Amino acid sequence: MTDFHHAAKDGLSKADFEAVLRQVGAERYHNQHPFHHRMTSGALSKAEMQAWALNRYCYQAVIPRKDALILARAEDPAFRAAWRKRIEDHDGEDGWSGGIARWVHLATSFGLDAEAVKSENLALPATRFAVGAYLSFCANRTLLEAVASSLTEMFSPLIIGERVQAMLAKYEYVTEDTLAYFRVRPDQASRDADHALAYVLGHADTPERQQQAIGALVFKCDVLWAMLDALQHAYGAPGNIPPGAFRPDAA
Repeated sequence: MTDFHHAAKDGLSKADFEAVLRQVGAERYHNQHPFHHRMTSGALSKAEMQAWALNRYCYQAVIPRKDALILARAEDPAFRAAWRKRIEDHDGEDGWSGGIARWVHLATSFGLDAEAVKSENLALPATRFAVGAYLSFCANRTLLEAVASSLTEMFSPLIIGERVQAMLAKYEYVTEDTLAYFRVRPDQASRDADHALAYVLGHADTPERQQQAIGALVFKCDVLWAMLDALQHAYGAPGNIPPGAFRPDAA
């Protein structure tokens, strides 16, 4: 695996810099994770699918909060105008008519209780720690790094395509309605990724800033990978569910 921690030490052209960012995704994005491979092969139990939906909600719910942090730090009105669409996509006009609500619908379609999902009380400790680390990163690192961490959206249409096709084909309880969240998400992610990539390519104008941006994307890939590690450890065989976390037999 490539050592991205030193990839930009001599400075890169914009084309080479973008190539490195895309290589980060090719090597580290969580479509490479064994849990994802088990999902797309049809090998996950319904309990594992429920656990995935419940834990992933924590990540979905924090997205507009991290985007609000980024908005508050941005001085360019044009940047803010483009970035605030992300919050509208997830929260909707009333807080519960956007992507987060559609994710709750996905979870309840799997047989989970909506209030239990939204409370996040049954999420794995590692999930909460990973999501908290992402929020803290966007609050405390440079604006460039916060924006660069969102570049995982360059790769999300690929993983969404793999998930949707597999879930519809291999899990009899999954329908098109179940997966309403994914209907609009690829187009939103592509729009957002194009905007964020243009910003990063334009503002990472020194070797140091390029390295910061690469490191931010590596960090975000690690967050998503760690969440699947936790699911695999807790709900894959033989199962190591920590105290207080979701237990399928109690759902």
